[in-house]
Amino acid sequence: MVAASVNGADWRVRSGQYGQATFPLVLGRDFSGTVAALGEGVGDFKIGDAVFGVLEAGRAAIIARKPDAVSHVDAAALALTGLTASISVETTLMLQRGETILIQGGAGGVASFAIQLAKHIGARVITTTSTANLDYVRGLGADEVIDYNARDFTRAVSGCDAVFDTVGGEVAQKSFAVLRPGGRAAFIASGPQAPKPDRDDVTALRPAVGRARAPLERVAKLAASRAVRPPEVKLYRLAQAAEAHRVSQSRHFRGKLVFQVRG
Repeated sequence: MVAASVNGADWRVRSGQYGQATFPLVLGRDFSGTVAALGEGVGDFKIGDAVFGVLEAGRAAIIARKPDAVSHVDAAALALTGLTASISVETTLMLQRGETILIQGGAGGVASFAIQLAKHIGARVITTTSTANLDYVRGLGADEVIDYNARDFTRAVSGCDAVFDTVGGEVAQKSFAVLRPGGRAAFIASGPQAPKPDRDDVTALRPAVGRARAPLERVAKLAASRAVRPPEVKLYRLAQAAEAHRVSQSRHFRGKLVFQVRG
């Protein structure tokens, strides 16, 4: 393993939000590195291949070939965020060219991928972020940026075809207000179930981010073609795991936090 990223799921597991885990437990989801050994019957990879992938507790890793043009650090940063964004935007929301989508929390890893993916699809993209990240999300391609410190997004936006919420809490519940009749919203920061709409003419969805090679290869293709570029990365050593978790739990950072395991 060369690199592994830090995700919100890591500190949530540690703190018991996903049910009581049995410790000691090795936390972590996505990684990038090279194949060191092969199990019986594996014929599509060879020792030394550069790969990236996602782990799930109790299951083998889902891996795909790492694009040559993408570094191990960037591949680790893209794996789970890319899976989540791609499945949420393309499979769950089924976003179409010409539609308008509001993406909440645009500077985060998943949201930054989603902004670029939605633009690649041909949608009009509105996003929310803090004052410090306005230029960052504009650089990702957002058509309209709302500084949530200065403006209430429910007063600035209306008639959206879709919302992708990565923030949760009150922001998630208020997101229904900006949808047109018949609009749909996907939520990844509100627990295992989507929040219940306060109106009956919209749809609330909770993306099922499964583990399969095909969507991971989709992430690799988007990155290799530069349709989506990797998020801004802050590097940590494994010895700094506690600090990385504190930053992740604060939720006041942009891009991705990544452990560089070896050079």
